[in-house]
Amino acid sequence: MLLAHPFTVDMPAVMIGAMKRLLGCVALVFVTLAASAQFSDPANDVPAYNAAPPSHPLPPILKGAQLTGPNFSHPFQVTAYKMAAKIPGVLHQEPCYCHCDRAMGHNSLHSCFEVTHGAECATCMKEGVYSYLETKKGRTPAQIRAGIERGEWEKIDLEAITM
Repeated sequence: MLLAHPFTVDMPAVMIGAMKRLLGCVALVFVTLAASAQFSDPANDVPAYNAAPPSHPLPPILKGAQLTGPNFSHPFQVTAYKMAAKIPGVLHQEPCYCHCDRAMGHNSLHSCFEVTHGAECATCMKEGVYSYLETKKGRTPAQIRAGIERGEWEKIDLEAITM
């Protein structure tokens, strides 16, 4: 009769135990993430903007012949850039809720119109048009920012904009 050595290890049992511990840890991580999500406040997740007017010359907003090509196939895209060009200091003080600050390093809504991103993104265009229209009504950049944060820009109909 063969007796098992006292130090013999049952490898399948050890592997099953290790897998159970690993799955338990993974489950704990998911539960922790789910529980902490209830404490996040999307209303406080304001994208990058500048609180004060620019203290130095801003990069130019695209204009003229730059407003042609495949990124400007709709008239409202050109109009949005023309509106943006009239209020660069205001756009410098506004956030952009497409969160291009995270993905592209933008520091305000102005950054969107320095390149073609503004023409490719309905959020940027609507916020730019909203900023222009509110500026024409005499609103301050801070008042416009508050409206953007409330989502008022979402009501803009790009197909209906005119200068």
